[in-house]
Amino acid sequence: MESQKNWAGNLTYSAEWLHRPTSVAQVQDLVCQCRQLRALGTRHCFNAIADCPEDMISTEKLTKILGVDREKRTVTIESGVRYGELAVYLNAEGFALPNLASLPHISVAGAVATGTHGSGDGNGNLATSVVGMELVKASGNRVTLSRETHGDDFDGMVVHLGALGVVTQLTLKIQPTFEIAQTAYTNLPVEALLTHFDEITGSGYSVSLFTDWQSAFVNQVWVKSKTGDFPETLFGAQKATENRHPLPDHSTESCTTQCGIPGPWHERLPHFKLAFTPSSGAELQSEYFVGRENALAAFTAIAALRDKLAPQLMISEIRTIAADNLWLSPHYQRDSVGFHFTWKQNIPEVLALLPVIEEALAPFDPRPHWGKVFTMKPTGYPKLPEFLRLREAFDPEGKFTNAFLETVLA
Repeated sequence: MESQKNWAGNLTYSAEWLHRPTSVAQVQDLVCQCRQLRALGTRHCFNAIADCPEDMISTEKLTKILGVDREKRTVTIESGVRYGELAVYLNAEGFALPNLASLPHISVAGAVATGTHGSGDGNGNLATSVVGMELVKASGNRVTLSRETHGDDFDGMVVHLGALGVVTQLTLKIQPTFEIAQTAYTNLPVEALLTHFDEITGSGYSVSLFTDWQSAFVNQVWVKSKTGDFPETLFGAQKATENRHPLPDHSTESCTTQCGIPGPWHERLPHFKLAFTPSSGAELQSEYFVGRENALAAFTAIAALRDKLAPQLMISEIRTIAADNLWLSPHYQRDSVGFHFTWKQNIPEVLALLPVIEEALAPFDPRPHWGKVFTMKPTGYPKLPEFLRLREAFDPEGKFTNAFLETVLA
């Protein structure tokens, strides 16, 4: 097949064949026919988690929204649906999801499989909305998964890294629609952050801090609030009078509306608009999560590396995520703070820098984002043996494995 790349262009997939099924029956046939395969979503992962040297199944044509159950407050979708399209549909039906990621361009199934998160002190990652799944196992059988049918094992099936099969449908819990507004603040003193971290991250429904680590100030703080109550200053940071982009030399056209103007949840919770590509894609991304109790110590440890970060870094984002009970979630049983790095696409230099960051964070038991670039062995997953039991039951011959999984799940 013609060479296929991920969204950022840093990875060329090694698969010999890329299939684009249009029905679950076709997925079942392909799973039966293929010796080794991986499912592929919107290609927003920066590592080889979805790669396979033989066959890949793209879910890009499985895009039906199958409907809302108003009594149960759930929505069921096919696995290729992106958050942007789902959000527009839900809002028109009078419903919402509690949380969204920075990009509405990503597929629901891909975000769930990797524990992708969104933000907010009280908001769980996107996978915590899942109440049911349908997937095709290695045998080609179509199975329905839920807490009702699988009990506590369901917590091990939601964030699954593609290791259990090809997800074809998801059912998500939903809530009544709501409006929200966001405002950016500039130049937050680092001293204020270290003194008032809880008040700052708790100042809105969702709060993001952007920093290049190069001064005594955090460059920007984006506060998303249901109340729309934005003070003129936030612990010394000044309220912006115009829209901001996380990168000062980028147009704000792709960013969701700021300046305290309220709008539908799905037009404010993401940082970027669905109709725009937020960047050229020529970047790398890494992210590490630590327990909230270690947030300030981790911040200080990273800040000490500012001279090493500067040549490769575009921007960092710091966000909070609530604890959950999903076995392979990076936020399993601990409220977390994520330290996200958007790098220049200098692959050798970035790969040489990551172990330095990982060593600095090692005292705080960091968990890397499953879909981004890292070099450490992921730890801190006490339920991993139970997940491997599930994997053996769903895929006894290793049809859905690849080199990435063999490394991180070893």
